[in-house]
Amino acid sequence: MIREDMGEREEMEERREKRPRRANGKRRRPRKRRRRLSPQVIPVLIAVFLVFVVGGVMVGRMLYEKYSPSKELADTNEYFHLENDQEIAVLLNDLLLEDKGKLIDGRVYLDVETVYQYLNSRFYWDAAENTYLYALPTELVSVEVGSSEYAVAKAKQNEDYVMLRADGDHAYVALDFINKYTNFTYDYWEDPNRVYIVDEFGSRDVVTAQKKTQVRYQAGIKSPILTTVEKGAAMYVLEEVEEIDEWTRVLTKDGYIGYVRDKQISSVSQETIPEPEFAEPVYTNIVKDYTINLTWHQVSNGDANENIYRMLSNTKGLTTISPTWFRLKDDEGGIESLADQNYVNHCHQNGLEVWGLVEDITYKDTITDQEIFSKTTSRQKLVNNLIAQAIQYDLDGLNLDMEFINESSARGYLEFIRELSIMCRLNGIVLSVDNYVPAEYNRFYDRREQGAIADYVIIMGYDEHPANSEVAGSVASFGFVESGIQKTLEEVPKEKVINAVPFYTRFWRTDENQEVTSEALGMDGASQKAVNNEVEPTWDETSRQYYLELEYEGSIYQMWMEEERSIEEKVKLIKQYELAGVASWKLGFERPAVWDVILKYVN
Repeated sequence: MIREDMGEREEMEERREKRPRRANGKRRRPRKRRRRLSPQVIPVLIAVFLVFVVGGVMVGRMLYEKYSPSKELADTNEYFHLENDQEIAVLLNDLLLEDKGKLIDGRVYLDVETVYQYLNSRFYWDAAENTYLYALPTELVSVEVGSSEYAVAKAKQNEDYVMLRADGDHAYVALDFINKYTNFTYDYWEDPNRVYIVDEFGSRDVVTAQKKTQVRYQAGIKSPILTTVEKGAAMYVLEEVEEIDEWTRVLTKDGYIGYVRDKQISSVSQETIPEPEFAEPVYTNIVKDYTINLTWHQVSNGDANENIYRMLSNTKGLTTISPTWFRLKDDEGGIESLADQNYVNHCHQNGLEVWGLVEDITYKDTITDQEIFSKTTSRQKLVNNLIAQAIQYDLDGLNLDMEFINESSARGYLEFIRELSIMCRLNGIVLSVDNYVPAEYNRFYDRREQGAIADYVIIMGYDEHPANSEVAGSVASFGFVESGIQKTLEEVPKEKVINAVPFYTRFWRTDENQEVTSEALGMDGASQKAVNNEVEPTWDETSRQYYLELEYEGSIYQMWMEEERSIEEKVKLIKQYELAGVASWKLGFERPAVWDVILKYVN
């Protein structure tokens, strides 16, 4: 075996010696034979390679599209909801209004309704007579459609532009004209048309762009770009949106509301928006230096004026009397008057002021408050008629008792109060306005505005359950009265508020069919009902009134009585809330002793 192995080794050595050598003497190693690719394999490999390349490109593109900011620009006309070149978007403070204005000859015009709702509700648009009005404390400003001339009282003024334009059912007023009487600043830009109005001044939160920054429509890098702000541009910070991270909602100073990335802006700082120099009109008022004790005297005809001599003899501590003398009688501003000079003279001789009452009750079935108060000619005729009567009869004041105002007549009624207040100021006549206890159904009486322009706002603190009530109840429970005072004081200064108490009681009957009827009784009449029916009233601490109930022939009779003790509980509130005074409805329904009760708290 060894020999055979040795023979094989020698044979291998001999073959190695016979191999060709390189120039350096070293033998060459034999080449490995390369395998050639089959022609069928090459296309497959190319296809695989291309798949990888295309896939890589697609993945790269997807990643780029996912994580890179969009360069899409928003359609700003669509953003501002502009339908034509004349429309202009309106931004007020932080709010983009749905209302659109008009840009005409390089001047901004707003719909009169936009002005009323957002800028100044004292401007009044008379659509029937195409007149636009503004009541200053002692002058009435008026402008007509299509005119560059306007009147302040009777003096003519001119501007170099048309102040009021009509377009079908809409009227547009120049913003420059509104700015003469309203405290705000504004700027506007074109392409797209937008106006930015500011009437809230003081300190605001701002952020600054750290570099050139896109403001996007929504919070996200894929949201379209509204505008681009330069480095250092300040933007107002709007309310925080908790569910959105890494973005801040802002308002640019040229009127775009959108979002910027937090990493592109500074931290929040403060900027003060200066208030322009503007003289707010001062609606001066007549304020008595004593607590008012007023009573209404119902005068249904001329002969009733003679009763004043007898009726006043039973009173004590009165400061003011308000006879129901003036009635709206037609839709053109006409009045019916029961004013009497002897009546006024007698009251003045007894130290009483006379505030003539004006009412819309007597002819409520033949007149329309909306017609009277919405038209400038009828409203001013009514003002002139009332002022003429007040001057003729030397009245100290006028008392408005409009009880049939509704939402459609409310604006005109407030304008009537403004216009009447002008003439009252100029003639030293007290203007007081009667109101129901505040409730949702009568909110449009706008006590806040009344409190600004009238001298006194009177709460008719009764008729909690009126004559037509479907259920029996108190005329004026303690809680009802106090709530009425509290709600009124939320809108009217206490030194202008007078609370009225009832001298009457309703005697209720609920029959077996649950039909409810009532009759109004004075204090003596209510007490006599109790005596006649041999029922002893009991004190109810909740209503703070004496309560009576009896059953007769299947019907239930009830009374929540008004007398000295219940009146005292109500009058205590006058002092507690430091009101301007007390009023009472009506003279002749009281007992003489009630005046001493009132004097304990009103003197």
